[in-house]
Amino acid sequence: MRLTTKGRFAVTAMIDLALRSHSGPVALAAISQRQQISLSYLEQLFGKLRRHELVESTRGPGGGYSLGRKAEDITVADIIVAVDEALDATGCGGKENCMGEDSGKCMTHELWTNLNNKMIEYLDSISLQKLVDDQIAKGVSVEEAPVKRAISSTPVVKPIKVTAPNSVFALGNAFTK
Repeated sequence: MRLTTKGRFAVTAMIDLALRSHSGPVALAAISQRQQISLSYLEQLFGKLRRHELVESTRGPGGGYSLGRKAEDITVADIIVAVDEALDATGCGGKENCMGEDSGKCMTHELWTNLNNKMIEYLDSISLQKLVDDQIAKGVSVEEAPVKRAISSTPVVKPIKVTAPNSVFALGNAFTK
């Protein structure tokens, strides 16, 4: 099996999201910063996760991503499959032509096929909620990020500095001096 960074990053980002989603949508920029994953890479991954309805997006100020389902209803296998990660230990990619185009299966084909099945079975048995609970048990702190608002609740009052005449008469007087 070859699990690439795509699958690892997707699972890591989903754990981060699940840890913080109770306080509203989570910005990808924040996940990117915390997990040291490129923002553009996360955008690609979350596009795939959204198409598989594992996450939902919210636009606008205060927007971001939230889980599309409950964390206990999302498995690691769901996440990996959503980002197009191949879980295949066979040398032929499941085509059963390990020995060549016309030669058929190699002697170890069933071994690798059974390993594939066990990996998928294992990853399907691990929920996102379990991974979140494991992180909380390890003492991972989930800081409450302040909610950024586009409009301030307190008005900004700036003193007005008058540099121009306030009437036609004052304007005329300004030119006669």
